[in-house]
Amino acid sequence: MFEDVDTEIPGSPPPEESDNRTFLIAAGILGGITLISLICMAAYAIFWVPIQRNNRAAQETEIAQQKVQATQDAIQARTQTAEARQPTATSSPTVTNTPTSSATPVIAQATDTPDVTNTPGPRTATVAALLTQAAQQTQTVLPTSTELPDTGFADDVGIPTMLALAVVFVAVIFLVRRMRAVTG
Repeated sequence: MFEDVDTEIPGSPPPEESDNRTFLIAAGILGGITLISLICMAAYAIFWVPIQRNNRAAQETEIAQQKVQATQDAIQARTQTAEARQPTATSSPTVTNTPTSSATPVIAQATDTPDVTNTPGPRTATVAALLTQAAQQTQTVLPTSTELPDTGFADDVGIPTMLALAVVFVAVIFLVRRMRAVTG
């Protein structure tokens, strides 16, 4: 008697398929994308990161060598300038008259003479003064960083790559929803 009546309730979801092939395909695609991205990240960490570290270390070494060379050049220039400013020694005057002895008595008086054995030579004093000036200059100059830090995920991977991955994932979401709507 009621055999002709449809047992489905209007507005209810259709019965589930026994084999959900669409879901398995979508899950396989997402799993493949995840696997490919993991492989790419591993390749990046193995190949690209060590090259960047070596290049950065070489640049830092080169900069340090340039600073050392500049310091040595400055000290040499100051030394040469100080040597150029030193008065040159002139020859001692020649005596043209020979003294003659006379019978005048000479009275010797005791005087306080300074000790000249402990005075440094002019070159030693100049080098000491230059080293003192160099030490004062290096103490007053504070190094400042002119380079921004290179940290974080966006610096390593890059903003364009992140945006491209976001577009791909949004496209996958829309594709899966469309496939569900068509098969469902």
